[in-house]
Amino acid sequence: MTYRLPLFALFTALTLTFALPAAEAQQRPRMPTPEAPQIDASSYILVDFNSGQVIADKNADEQVDPASITKLMTAYIVFSELRAGNVGLDDLVTVSKKAWQAEGSRMFIEVNDQVRVEDLIRGMIIQSGNDASIALAEHLAGGENTFATWMNQHAERLGMHQTHYENATGLTGPAHKSSARDIATLVAALIEEFPEYYRLYSEREFTYAGITQSNRNRLLWRDNSVDGVKTGYTKAAGYCLASSAERDGMRLISVVLGTPSMRAREQASESLLNYGFRFFESVQVATQNEAVANAKIWKSSAENVQLGPSQTTFVTVPRGRADDISLKPQLDQRLIAPVTAGQQLGALNISLDDEKLASVPLVALQAMPLGSLWQRLRDEVLLFVKR
Repeated sequence: MTYRLPLFALFTALTLTFALPAAEAQQRPRMPTPEAPQIDASSYILVDFNSGQVIADKNADEQVDPASITKLMTAYIVFSELRAGNVGLDDLVTVSKKAWQAEGSRMFIEVNDQVRVEDLIRGMIIQSGNDASIALAEHLAGGENTFATWMNQHAERLGMHQTHYENATGLTGPAHKSSARDIATLVAALIEEFPEYYRLYSEREFTYAGITQSNRNRLLWRDNSVDGVKTGYTKAAGYCLASSAERDGMRLISVVLGTPSMRAREQASESLLNYGFRFFESVQVATQNEAVANAKIWKSSAENVQLGPSQTTFVTVPRGRADDISLKPQLDQRLIAPVTAGQQLGALNISLDDEKLASVPLVALQAMPLGSLWQRLRDEVLLFVKR
């Protein structure tokens, strides 16, 4: 459940840490947080979407074959081009012989068919069609090799440091690799940047050319909170599943790679998601541009400047520990006018049990121009005395 700290607590943060006195904290029983479940996978990661914090992981940066989870990046580029207006959902794509001959899962398009972009997207997402992925790549970039270069550029921009793409489908290639952490990063980007298209990942079936195929993500049937994302399988990769679920405002992303069976990847993903929701919670500790403190400012007509966080910030803590979160503003130096609105003046440090969870920049919420000559001279003298 997402929990937001009350506003009055933030206003007191400049002089007090937001935590109970030691005596009270000791009296309140704390629910123990068990270790993450044992997962039969070569690598995995569980991430809180709101905060970006990792709840559990194993070999999360190990480079492995991503199989059809690759298609998440193919979709990311398609969505980007739709957003930019460079392609439309009703645009027709001519199917090439290469796309028609694609190995593995297919949506069964034929050579020289004219297929709508929207149908190809559904064929790629729901049916995991390799033919649809190649057709889209060729339509957008002129060829799959060029499209793969484009995929790598986006991966670099998103900070996917263990990822290198050779194709748009996920078919095994000598240097076609990714990692659980990188895949979780990509899933988060899809959810955040393209909510209008992300909903396609929750669709359970798609019919094309009279052939109905079901979504391979069986968690969509087992758990109503799951709304995506993508399965994958090759002999080299094993059975893989990137999934996401939202319960009571808390969204988790799970990536499980290299499991021995379809059933194993589903059980592993379900175990991780249930563990995260049961034992952790997202806490909103800062709201963008909402005043959290007043700080003394020198050489201005005003005595104080209001400070607020530059961005809305969540942290992930064990369930029941929200009241123990500590907020400590830290100013860079004495504040001296002039100050512009939005200028960073310090940071709001967020911690639990002396462990730093996050730090968000504190900015001036309004401009603070220089005061009168008298005010500037007076404060100059006072600053000299203090020094």
